[in-house]
Amino acid sequence: MIEKKNIALETVVLIGIITQDQDEAKSKEYLDELEFLTFTAGGEVIKRFTQKMTMPNPKTFIGTGKMNEVHEYVKEHEVGTVIFDDELSPAQERNISKILKCKILDRTNLILDIFAQRAKTSYARTQVELAQCEYLLPRLKGMWTHLERQKGGIGMRGPGETEIETDRRIVRDKIALLKEKIKTIDKQMAVQRGNRGKMVRVALVGYTNVGKSTLMNVISKSEVFAENKLFATLDTTVRKVVIGNLPFLVSDTVGFIRKLPTQLVESFKSTLDEVREADLLLHVVDISHSNFEEHIASVNQILEEIGARDKPTIMVFNKIDAYVPEPFDEEAEGQETYRASYTIEDWKNTWMAKIGDKALFISALNKENLDEFRKRVYEEVREIHITRFPYNHFLYPDVEDIE
Repeated sequence: MIEKKNIALETVVLIGIITQDQDEAKSKEYLDELEFLTFTAGGEVIKRFTQKMTMPNPKTFIGTGKMNEVHEYVKEHEVGTVIFDDELSPAQERNISKILKCKILDRTNLILDIFAQRAKTSYARTQVELAQCEYLLPRLKGMWTHLERQKGGIGMRGPGETEIETDRRIVRDKIALLKEKIKTIDKQMAVQRGNRGKMVRVALVGYTNVGKSTLMNVISKSEVFAENKLFATLDTTVRKVVIGNLPFLVSDTVGFIRKLPTQLVESFKSTLDEVREADLLLHVVDISHSNFEEHIASVNQILEEIGARDKPTIMVFNKIDAYVPEPFDEEAEGQETYRASYTIEDWKNTWMAKIGDKALFISALNKENLDEFRKRVYEEVREIHITRFPYNHFLYPDVEDIE
């Protein structure tokens, strides 16, 4: 354990692989993200290991030589946890645990743990518990010491098989119970959404930690929890916003991430009903991140999965105040970086402005260019509202006439 500011942090080693589909640069970026996830969960990364492989080893994920290297390091530095960047099979997890003799997690397990920490409401806790149970079910065999009696031989006969089947049945029953509970809450939430009437619904979507909650606080003048950590928001928050004299609803949803566990996509699909039923999506992007294009692709893929890809969408590039330009050549790398001083007109002349329909460039934290943001949202919401209620067109002026 490492003491930092009087808080004991768990020491962690990260392991990733380099393949034909995932080159060295991409592997490094995924491990950077995994380190941020580890920090969010309360861990301290002290070492990374990577290995070039055609495909993961079916028994131990990485090769024997690299595993021995990891084992020596873990033993020497008394590492508490080893986290793998990809999901491990139950067999891989058991085999690695026997070799390294410490806690073994994969990316999925880590994300589930963060969700369990962050879940505040009964609904979020139920969804996370369901995802955890579905992840746990195929891994039960190696999780209980009393199941070792299944080995057989003298003195080893007994109810071992019965015990593991009992455990599996308990987990299956728990999954069924949680699914029923989620169905009940879904019905209640559907009634709540129905009670909101025919107001236009706007949903903030985007990768995790791009500033959606900060933007929500600015435009709705509310206090939604925002923090520079991954998955700061799990519960969907809905606020009424008025621009000009036009009221509409804005919802802040859970952030997306690459390699998002299947169990979470399934259990959180009901939370994402706010996105599915929205009239307009504000796709928020952290333009200061070096791989924001991949983030956009990841979000679009999940929107496709939940059936919301074809909704009207405004691309909102956030954190323009934190943008640092990439060096033009390798020689420039390592030199002192500087923050770009671009005007909004400069941003509008970049290739990013051509992503989607007239992208917006803002800084929610520093409240830069929010007037244009509000006018653009008003314009889109007004069009949707008037299409729905044509006789109300005289109530809401054109965008040029609002203050």
